Amino acid sequence: MGLLDCCARCLIGAPFASLVATGLCFLGVALFCGCGHEALTGTEHLIETYFSKNYQDYEFLIDVIHDFQYAIYGVAAFFFLFGALLLAEGFYTTGAVRQIFGDYKTTICGRGLSATFVGITYVLAIIWLLVLACSAVPVYIYFSTWTTCNSIANPSKTSASIGNLCTDARMYGVLPWNASPGRVCGQSLLSICKTAEFQMTFHLFIAAFVGAAITLVALLTFIIAATYNFAVLKLMGRGTKF
Repeated sequence: MGLLDCCARCLIGAPFASLVATGLCFLGVALFCGCGHEALTGTEHLIETYFSKNYQDYEFLIDVIHDFQYAIYGVAAFFFLFGALLLAEGFYTTGAVRQIFGDYKTTICGRGLSATFVGITYVLAIIWLLVLACSAVPVYIYFSTWTTCNSIANPSKTSASIGNLCTDARMYGVLPWNASPGRVCGQSLLSICKTAEFQMTFHLFIAAFVGAAITLVALLTFIIAATYNFAVLKLMGRGTKF
């Protein structure tokens, strides 16, 4: 019975919402960072192979891609540490809430720390919402290209001439307007869409977008659980000052 009591106490004090949120957070960040990094590498190769032969045209783009890739490493490390801290905070506050009428006493410092985590996570969720919106941009660009390729492959479904169906990287701000050729049309574009590199890069961007969405759901779950626990501690806890 002693072992069973110990297991029961551990289960009672387990922050299930925080555990789920931590799992979602690690999964989402892994998808976003891993797939996003490889998708940026694929985009770099596609641009320099098909859309511009002059390095000066896409030199700035290459620098931006490399900066984003370095930032991805930082994002992965930050979320690993922050997720671990939120999980530890979830164990603390959940245990306090579930034993609020027992001998367990929460401190004002502890409640202040919980409130701090709620505020930080709220701000981080707002920032990550912008990241989610930005990660949708390359998905839209690749989807538009893929749709154009479908129109080229099925000319009976469009009234436009196949030679006039193009994807212009300059139109999306990927390349400067003086880049040459800057765009690919007709059968040349269709051949690009059929390459394994294009298909892989497209699906990697989709996976990165899904990962960003999963991370946002995890942050919102953290906020809900932490806010509930803090509210209970604030209203019903017996604090000791120090």
